[in-house]
Amino acid sequence: MTTEMSSLETEIEQTRDRLAKTIDELVYRTSPKTIVSRQIAATKAHFVDPVTGAPRTDNILKVAGGVVGVVVVFAVLRAITR
Repeated sequence: MTTEMSSLETEIEQTRDRLAKTIDELVYRTSPKTIVSRQIAATKAHFVDPVTGAPRTDNILKVAGGVVGVVVVFAVLRAITR
């Protein structure tokens, strides 16, 4: 009976420790600072090769082309409405 209680107490304590670690990990993952740093890293990885550090010109040109396209559309719409 005593060994059953001891093993049960040990199991409960281990479960409590795992739960505490899980909660700590969730708190870390959902903190705004962590989310922002993760998004910054993802954006940088889109424009700069993480291995070599060289810029990814194809992705940069795609974004620049999109920006230029939007500016042109707004300029044309503004010229039409005047």
